[in-house]
Amino acid sequence: MAMELATLEIDETRLIATMTVNRPAVLNALDVATAEAMQSVAAKLAARPDLRCIIVRGAGRAFMAGGDLAGFASDFDTADSTVKQLLDALEPVVMTFQHHPAPVLASVHGAVAGAGISLMAAADLSIAATETRFMLAYDKIGAPPDCGGSYFLPRLLGERRAAALMYLGETWSAEEALQYGLVNKLVSANDLQIETDKLAAKIAAGPTLAYSQYKKLVREGRTNSLQEQLHAERAAFCAATKTADFKIGVSAFIKREMAKFTGR
Repeated sequence: MAMELATLEIDETRLIATMTVNRPAVLNALDVATAEAMQSVAAKLAARPDLRCIIVRGAGRAFMAGGDLAGFASDFDTADSTVKQLLDALEPVVMTFQHHPAPVLASVHGAVAGAGISLMAAADLSIAATETRFMLAYDKIGAPPDCGGSYFLPRLLGERRAAALMYLGETWSAEEALQYGLVNKLVSANDLQIETDKLAAKIAAGPTLAYSQYKKLVREGRTNSLQEQLHAERAAFCAATKTADFKIGVSAFIKREMAKFTGR
């Protein structure tokens, strides 16, 4: 039986989902079939608004080494058609990461390049193994970024840092990625799975309704005026006061106890 190119596992007890890109022989390079498998997983995630954390990871020796260039080289006359097929599948994945109410945690190792760095940047948080290397790599093939790379990276890094990845073709170590704000935490490769699970569990145990509102506010804040953002924050906070998590959190805070949030 053929191996699935992208898989979804859901821990129903903790409501933590894991999307795994599963093409390890080529460092999870994205061909159309793999992109479409990821789109299928993303559709399943979108159908589960009750999830409290989503992990995205790559199987084997790398997170994701970008697009599979062999598909372009085989016929340059149809390369644009191949790109359209890839992005028809991958753009919904990016939008799912952004619009799903659950925080998305990218767990990365090995190579993070091309569309891999764009997809990682589309996640809300990222944890990386200390040997990970990060490169935009589009400059190597004479193309601009896709999958939101030109949108997310300047916002995460600032325009100058993002420009260095593109124009200067810089490759960053994990330590540089942490220093520049591309990742949140570094751990040893041996501990990556354990530490990813710990971080996901911490997120899933938090006030996930408040997290979903924060995601929405950040997303809308990219285009809102200050006054519009203040109104949106007010509405979100007032709505939060009607939730069980708000009552649990405030009561625990006053009693100096640890809150046990329910996500409701």
